Amino acid sequence: MEIVVENLSDLTRKLTITLPRETVKPALDKAYRKINKEVKLKGFRRGKIPQTVLEKNFKSQVEAEVGEKLVQDTYFDAVEKEGIEPVVHPEITEHSFTEDGTFVYVAMIDVKPDIELKEYKGLDVERPVAKVTDEEVDKEIRMLQRHQAALKSVDEDHAIAMDDMVTVDFQGFHEGKAMKEVRSENYNVDIGMHRLGKEFEEKLLGLKKGDKTLYEIDFPGDYPNPVLAGKKVEFKVDIKDVKMRIMAEIDDELAKDINPDFTSLEDLKKDIRTHLQKGKEEAQLGDVHDKIMEKLIELNPFEVPQRLVNFEIQEMLKQAEENLKRNGLSFESAGIDLKDLVEKNREVAVKRVKGDFLLKKIAEVEEIKIADEDIQRGYQRIANQYNMSLDEVKKYFKRREEILPFMNELHNEKILDFLRQQANIIQVDTDSKESTVEKTEA
Repeated sequence: MEIVVENLSDLTRKLTITLPRETVKPALDKAYRKINKEVKLKGFRRGKIPQTVLEKNFKSQVEAEVGEKLVQDTYFDAVEKEGIEPVVHPEITEHSFTEDGTFVYVAMIDVKPDIELKEYKGLDVERPVAKVTDEEVDKEIRMLQRHQAALKSVDEDHAIAMDDMVTVDFQGFHEGKAMKEVRSENYNVDIGMHRLGKEFEEKLLGLKKGDKTLYEIDFPGDYPNPVLAGKKVEFKVDIKDVKMRIMAEIDDELAKDINPDFTSLEDLKKDIRTHLQKGKEEAQLGDVHDKIMEKLIELNPFEVPQRLVNFEIQEMLKQAEENLKRNGLSFESAGIDLKDLVEKNREVAVKRVKGDFLLKKIAEVEEIKIADEDIQRGYQRIANQYNMSLDEVKKYFKRREEILPFMNELHNEKILDFLRQQANIIQVDTDSKESTVEKTEA
């Protein structure tokens, strides 16, 4: 195997790889023998077709299959021999079988950038003081009160009000055409939860069981549902049934119904406050990590391989496509322009790629490695989150496709924890406008 390496840039290598006739001919002969056993040609018995005849009829097919296999069999040996560490799958730009019996292919390879770390310790990062207000506690209690409430059928004179459960058939129309993705039968609208949007629910208030209505909603361009975003949609709605909630009083008895271990409403409030506080602190931890990453990228500029950025964009598009499929949609049916989506995601993809390179460089310098106890903690966290046993979680992560991304995520978390401990966490009290600096875990 002959290899010629050209440095096209700091990040791109062009490898021209030539495989000798002694490697190529046996691979071609084997492929033709296989075809000889499988195909039928008029005038020849199966398995007795001369290779010259096979070459005349199947040359393109055989060379395509053999060429692909030769690349797969030799590419990794070639990059290892040259000491090159690709960061993403290569782009094979040329490949051909030559008259002298050799096979030549060209692989365009992106490599890791040479990062010179400048600043990564002692970063100044703001973190608001986590506070739970009485209003937030009261809101959670009202949600629990709503959840505990019984549903009662109403007579036809009952006007739909807040907290009612309304069963409807609806069909959406855009520019006079029915939208197949915006229709449902016997759909339960929980008035006040805004699952179909606040405006959709508000149009139902005051109507009654058996009513039919027609109304229009102008959805903003940033509306979360891509099928509706930026469209003026007319809804035809048939109200099939209405049930009202019978709310219990917010008192000690409600607290006991929610949890028999509570003896009073104050016990419930205290428990809610504790959970809300924990949730806010966990959310802030993620926010602190995001701010650290932003600072790292800002203070340590470098170029990233575009093929790796493109690969990251494709992964993001796959995730978006899977999310749409779960709702019975596609990019086309959701009215999403793929070119626009690619460009919208490019900046995020660049930051992700830069962030991963920076974290791995810091891990190399600081000798931060993933340990067995880190993996076990990761398993336990997933088990707690999804109410699974540890054995169930471990079974899921047996395959290489699942365990490698999981371990990479745990490694990045460990590096970010290190950076957070090294950072100057500036705690900001948004109420008093005062700030304090803590060099401790956020």
